[in-house]
Amino acid sequence: MLLLSISKIIQAQAIEELPSIEIRSTAQTLMGMGGAASEGMVSSERLTAMPLLRPGDVLEMVPGLIVTQHAGDGKANQYFLRGFNLDHGTDFATYLDGMPLNMPSHAHGQGYTDLNFLIPELIETIQYRKGPYSAEEGDFSSAGAARMHSMRTLEKSMAQFTLGPGGYQRGLLAGSPVLGVGHLIYGLEFFNNNGPWLVPEQNRKLNAMLRYSEGSRSNGFSVSGMAYNNRWTSTDQIPQRAIEQGLIPRFGSLDPTAGGITSRYSLSGEWATKTSTRQTRANVWLLQSSLDVWSNFAYCLADMQANNNCNTGDQFKQTERRLAGGFAASHTVLSTWGRRDMTHTFGVQGRQDQLSPVGLFNTQQRETWNTVRQDRIQQRSLSLWAQTEIRWTDTLRTITGLRGDSFDFRVNSSLPANSGQQSAQMVSPKLALIWRPTQSNELYLNYGQGFHSNDARGTTIRVDPNNPSQSASPVPGLVRTSGQEIGLRRDVLPGWQSTLAVWQLDSASELLFVGDAGTTEASRPSRRFGVEWSHVYKINRHWGLDADFAWSHARFKDFAPEGIMIPGAISTTANLGLRYEPASPWSGTLRLRYFGPRPLTEDGIVHSAASSMLNLRVGYKVSPRTQWSLDVYNLRNSKVNDIEYWYASQMRGETQAVMDRHLHPAEPRVARLTVTHRFE
Repeated sequence: MLLLSISKIIQAQAIEELPSIEIRSTAQTLMGMGGAASEGMVSSERLTAMPLLRPGDVLEMVPGLIVTQHAGDGKANQYFLRGFNLDHGTDFATYLDGMPLNMPSHAHGQGYTDLNFLIPELIETIQYRKGPYSAEEGDFSSAGAARMHSMRTLEKSMAQFTLGPGGYQRGLLAGSPVLGVGHLIYGLEFFNNNGPWLVPEQNRKLNAMLRYSEGSRSNGFSVSGMAYNNRWTSTDQIPQRAIEQGLIPRFGSLDPTAGGITSRYSLSGEWATKTSTRQTRANVWLLQSSLDVWSNFAYCLADMQANNNCNTGDQFKQTERRLAGGFAASHTVLSTWGRRDMTHTFGVQGRQDQLSPVGLFNTQQRETWNTVRQDRIQQRSLSLWAQTEIRWTDTLRTITGLRGDSFDFRVNSSLPANSGQQSAQMVSPKLALIWRPTQSNELYLNYGQGFHSNDARGTTIRVDPNNPSQSASPVPGLVRTSGQEIGLRRDVLPGWQSTLAVWQLDSASELLFVGDAGTTEASRPSRRFGVEWSHVYKINRHWGLDADFAWSHARFKDFAPEGIMIPGAISTTANLGLRYEPASPWSGTLRLRYFGPRPLTEDGIVHSAASSMLNLRVGYKVSPRTQWSLDVYNLRNSKVNDIEYWYASQMRGETQAVMDRHLHPAEPRVARLTVTHRFE
C-alpha cells in the first residue's frame, strides 16, 4: 500500500510489505498503510517480553483474541474472537512464512490449527487482519487472519533452559551463522511436562527448524525445513458433578488413557524481488503430518444406550495421515492515473490435501474395537485475487478487491453411500474507503464478503456413520459470510497509537463437521456485531503499555423454540500489558487477561463463568550475555476454567444421562525459571 507521500521515491517504499516496515519498534505508526482500523502488527520486541504458558499464546497479542485449551497441551488450542468460539481454528486463518497452518477436513475439526511446533523466540512479527475485507485472505479468514514471519538472522546465538514444577523442562538452542552470501538460522527444542494433573500429562516434544536465506523479505529468498513430534496424555474436560461428589479432584480425570501422538514435517520456500515500481512475491510449501488422538467426553453414555452397560465405554480415536502442498504468488505494480497514484496487486493461491486415511474409531484404553468410518480424501483449491488502491487526493484513498475461489472435494468412504465428488465456487468482493483528515487521524469504512469451507466428508454424506440406517443431508462446500466495519486509527501522542472499530458479520449458516461424532450438523444463519478498542503506547525508552478491549453480540438470525443464543459465543475480552525494558539489569512484564462469560445453551439459561488471569515476568541480566528470568502464571492463583461446555454425559454407575457443565480447569499458580546465554 502507498505511504502518505505520493512521490515516486516514497512509492517505491510502499512496495515493502507491512511486516518489513515494522520489525523491532512497537511505536511506529501504521497511519497511511492500513486497509482497516482492525489491521495491525505485533513486533518481536513485544513477543519476547511476553510470559507464555503455551506456544499458541503468541496469538493473544492480536487484540480481542483469546487462546485456551480444553484437553492435553499436545492438541491444538481453542480460539475465541469477535463473538466466535473458533474451536481449533475455523474462521481464523493462520500462516507461518506464507505457509497455511489451518487444516481442512481434519480428523478432529475443520480448520484445525496446531501451533505447538512454534518456537516463539524465532518469530519476528505477526501481521493480523480482522474481518473479510482483504482480497488476499481466503478460506477460514471471516473472523480474521494472522501471518507470522520467522526471523532470518539472530544478533547472537543462544542457549536457553527452563525448569518448573510438574516436571517442566524446556531446552532451546538457536543461532544464525553466516553461510556464503546468506545466513543459516536454526532452532532445536526439547520439551517435557507433566503439569498439575493427577494423571501426569507426560507431554514430550521434540522440535527443529533450519532455514537458509539471502537478502531481505522484500528482495531475496529463503528455504525452510521443520520437524516436530509430540505425544501426551490428555486431561479432557470433566463433569462438574464428579468434582462436587468427590469422585475426582479438580485436576483429575475420568479416563487416564486419553491422549495423543502427532507429527509434522514441512519444507517451504519464499522468493521476492522488487524495483522502484514493481514487487513480485512467491512461496511454495510441502507438508506431511499425522495425528492419533484418543478422547472420551461422554464416558458411558453411548455404551449404556446401546448395550445397557459400560463394558467398553465411550472412548474414541480420531486419526489422519496427511500429505499437502501449495503455492501463492502476487505481483504489485505502481502506476498513475492522471495525477492519481495507484497500486495494483494480482495474486494466485493453490492447495491440495490428500488424507490417506482419515478415520473415526471406537476404542477402549486406546485399543480399537469398531470402525465408525474411514475415508480417503482428496481436496483441491485454486484462488485468484486482485486489489487496487487509488489515492484520489492527499487525504482520500480507496481499496477495491475481488477474489474468486474454486474447491473440489473427493471422498472415498468405508461407507459406500458416503463416497462421492463435489465442487464449489465463490466470488467475494471487497471495498475500503479511507480518509485522513489530519496527520494523526485516519477513518476507515470497510465492506467485504468471505467464506469458510466445510469438511469434505460433509459434502458427500448420505447416511449417519454411527447409524447407517439413518439418512444424513449433505452440506455445501463453501459457506458465505458478509462483513462491514467502521474504524478510526489515531496517533494520540508520539508513540501512542489507538484504534477503534465497530463491526458486523453475517454468516449464511454456521455449518460444522462434528469430528467427535463423524457427522455434519448445519446450524442456522447468524449475525454478530461488536466494538474493539486497542492501544499501544511506548511511554518512554523504558516503559511500554498495551491494552485492548472487545465487546460482541452474537445471535442466530432466525427464531427457533430452543432459542437464539449461539453456544460458546464470547461477548467480552480485555488484555492489558505493562512492560519495563532494561535500563538496568532488571526488566519486567505484567499481563492481565479477562475472558468474559459465554452462553452454553441456545436459550441462554446456562452461562460459563468469566475468568481473569494475571501473569508476570521478571528478568535480571547477570552479564551482557547471560540473563535469568522468572515467569509466574496465574499470579493470584485464581480458581478459574480454561473452557466450559454444557452437554449430556453418563459416568460409570449412573443410571441415566445427566445434563451438566463440563470444564477444563486453568492451571494453578506456577513459576518457571529460565536462564538464557548468548554467544559471541
